[in-house]
Amino acid sequence: MSALPITLAIDTAAPRLQLALLLADGTADISVDEIATGHAELIFERIATLLARNGIGYPDLQRVVTTTGPGSFTGLRIGLSAARGIGLARDIPVIGVPSLLALSLAGTGAVTVLLDARRDEAYFQIFSAPGVPENGPQLLPMAVAQKSVPKSSMLLTTPFVDIAAVARYGAIADPLAHVPEAAYVRDADAKPQTAARIERLKS
Repeated sequence: MSALPITLAIDTAAPRLQLALLLADGTADISVDEIATGHAELIFERIATLLARNGIGYPDLQRVVTTTGPGSFTGLRIGLSAARGIGLARDIPVIGVPSLLALSLAGTGAVTVLLDARRDEAYFQIFSAPGVPENGPQLLPMAVAQKSVPKSSMLLTTPFVDIAAVARYGAIADPLAHVPEAAYVRDADAKPQTAARIERLKS
């Protein structure tokens, strides 16, 4: 087996700060903090601790992987910013993994991810195998999503990814097919402000 690229994985989409360091021999060390907020204050301290206890420095990193949502807007922004910053500073690939796909990596065989999106809705996606989507992510009424789960499929409903599996996936993923940009299945709630808009003069 050829050596894997030394890969740092980051997940801040759910109320946890999860990190994994994948070493060249395929072993992974993880760091998990159960926090709903405060990711920004902790993330680089935790990364430094994770690297140090494995005798790794930032110059040794060959890839960075981060989940891209759906998830907490603030959390995603922090994880994406950290990953992009490290990638830019070290000139290494940054891999973005959609969160529903990342969640599917904890399953076996056919997998369906059904994630509570609040408002009695669910983020929903079916995978023929972990990491192999049959369709795109959907936002469905909860009752519809629950009835749409194939009988032969393993159902995953946790918002927490297997961060070591995300690191292993990202270590071999094609960077061109995994852009590190936030993935919002639900449209943004914010609407353009038009009350004070000045209409253009017609020529």
